Amino acid sequence: MPKRACLALLCLLAAGAFKLAADLDGSWVVPLDHPSIGYMKKPAHDAITRLNERVAKGEVTLPFDDHFGYLPAVLRELHVPLSSQVLVFSKTSFQAPRISPHNPRALYFNDEVSIGWVPGGEVVEAAAVDPTLGVVFYTLDQEKVAKPIMDRRGDCLQCHHSGGTLGVPGLVVRSVFPERSGMPLFHAGTFLTDDRSPMKERWGGWFVTGTHGSQLHMGNVFAEDKEKPNDMDLTKGANVTDLKSRVDTSAYLSPHSDIVSLLVLEHQAYMTNLITRVGYEVNMAVHDQQAINVALGSPPDDLGESTTRRISNATDTLLRYMLFTEESPLRDTVKGTSGFAEEFAKQGPWDAKGRSLRQFDLQRRTFRYPCSYMIYSEAFDRLPSLARDRIYRRLWEVVTGKDTTKAFARLTAEDRTAIREILTDTKHDLPAYWQ
Repeated sequence: MPKRACLALLCLLAAGAFKLAADLDGSWVVPLDHPSIGYMKKPAHDAITRLNERVAKGEVTLPFDDHFGYLPAVLRELHVPLSSQVLVFSKTSFQAPRISPHNPRALYFNDEVSIGWVPGGEVVEAAAVDPTLGVVFYTLDQEKVAKPIMDRRGDCLQCHHSGGTLGVPGLVVRSVFPERSGMPLFHAGTFLTDDRSPMKERWGGWFVTGTHGSQLHMGNVFAEDKEKPNDMDLTKGANVTDLKSRVDTSAYLSPHSDIVSLLVLEHQAYMTNLITRVGYEVNMAVHDQQAINVALGSPPDDLGESTTRRISNATDTLLRYMLFTEESPLRDTVKGTSGFAEEFAKQGPWDAKGRSLRQFDLQRRTFRYPCSYMIYSEAFDRLPSLARDRIYRRLWEVVTGKDTTKAFARLTAEDRTAIREILTDTKHDLPAYWQ
């Protein structure tokens, strides 16, 4: 390669690396056609793909319900609990014309997949986590056929591939100032919420069932004054345990929109996006470094200082979120209504002392042990080895007390010991030094 062209290539790749390192928060949207990603070209390997294959082979049938269509069958086959149901009434989906406070959209989820359904809607929506591609989107027509197959949808990326999803195909939990029609007052702004968000900014445009003491949230109420949306009376939506006076709950599989389910959904959505972004980040960094190595005649596996920093920046960001280092604290006890908390906590896995990362606290914070259960997900396990190895090393340094930096100061000695013991017993791919 001519020297001038070589220098131009190096400048271009270096600029890209700097951009990514500076913008892990998602303000930079990752190009899905990057050679190391190929989001639209590569086949998906997720829970929906597996279900489609079983349906096509005749190994499973999806019964059609006259009211719910394929929704109950899809939830059953994907092992998505009914207790996870949450109801969103803001017009913030492609089925917006059908959504209103009288006809909210129902969402259900587990670790691998989220399912959306609107009464009277023409499709069942699905978002499934592919362990390398990220979130892949599907719809299933609500028409009775012999072998109903979910279709992959690229048009969902118009909303689900943006700064709000960390620049990758991902999930969004949005809080808005809703009018009584369910239309958001966009001039008032919106909040993208996760476990770091104060409760007073959460769940605008959602129904919320459960008790939470004196803490207030934006759920269950409307912005009555368009000019003063911040004057919503949040007390009218507080500690609601029954939605029957607000919506016809008999039209849904569950009468609940559980507050604990919402807390978990928010954490999981951002964690899913972050895992995807880190995987993309590392794969792009290695791909770009290989081009640099070819140009310079360096060894093919040489990472270089800038690429190492790029990987470290991404993995450290994931680690901080995974350990809830910036979680917004709870001021009062939170209790749901649907039994979701109990059903979720039973999933384990459990260590020798009967502890699990799925156990809840719900008095000071969401989980009893502040390390994300998403560490058990296939998406985490399939992170590039460079990312996963660094996360395990840094995580070990934190839980053994070797890292005493300010970033992890909220983790007590008891927290660190419990996390280390739980993971040592339950995460079987940990490096030998963990033992």
